[in-house]
Amino acid sequence: MPLQAVMIVVDNSESSRNGDYQPSRFDAQADAINIMFESITQSNPESSVGLMSMGGKGPEVLSTLTTERGKLLDGLHRTKKKISGSSHLATGLQIASLALKHRQNKSQRQRIIAFVCSPVADDEKKLVSLAKKMKKGNIDIDFVLFGDLDDDDVQKKLEAFNNAVKTNDSSHLVVIPPSGKLLSDQLITTPILLGEGAASGSGGMAEGGGDFGDFDFDPSADPELALALRMSMEEENARQAKQARENEVTQMSSIQEEGENQPLLNEQGEPSGSGSSKDNKKGDDDKMDTS
Repeated sequence: MPLQAVMIVVDNSESSRNGDYQPSRFDAQADAINIMFESITQSNPESSVGLMSMGGKGPEVLSTLTTERGKLLDGLHRTKKKISGSSHLATGLQIASLALKHRQNKSQRQRIIAFVCSPVADDEKKLVSLAKKMKKGNIDIDFVLFGDLDDDDVQKKLEAFNNAVKTNDSSHLVVIPPSGKLLSDQLITTPILLGEGAASGSGGMAEGGGDFGDFDFDPSADPELALALRMSMEEENARQAKQARENEVTQMSSIQEEGENQPLLNEQGEPSGSGSSKDNKKGDDDKMDTS
């Protein structure tokens, strides 16, 4: 993964109490956020992650951008006591973008990952307009739509947003229906964590035989191994790139200019060159005799 600043938006609306994901939708998000933080920071130690909620009385920043996992866990613990109301997706995304704008390292790529497990009250036209603003601001938006929602309009709205914001598959919409698997395990095999080169299948899940170099296997069969392989390959690529740069510097320093080995003084202690000072003096005397 590239150097990035990521704001994760958790859905703490009343719908997050639902138990179609054990023990609840909110706890499933908390587990997935922990995996996301590990994946983002291990792939690039200089990347930072922030956290905010979009339910309850309104969106709230739980942790500004940080590299400390404990701050995110503390924010999740505090907001678990505030599960209520409905989600405020559009407002939450706008606040997340402001948090990214104030990141300290401006070279970090801006990204928002939003979990959605409740109805979205914002109309499609408003969301598409917001998506265009996010695209103009070079902010990637990933949605994780999960849970058994009766309203199909939620997915349609998110699809419209995704179509308006994405550039070269830099933003993703992952739809994960309830199943016996953990939400975090299913997210590991999606492009959100695997990167832009990962293949995606129906439901937003990555197909087998993704970008794992010589390792040809189905990542959904062993999500933890898939994530470990991905991180290992990224670390190896970074090591090889660093080694190549060091070799280039070594080669440049070994190149010597022509005549660089010639001593500055000759045996007589005079400056070395094409002729000595004595020869020059003799030539001067000859000139004076002829005159």
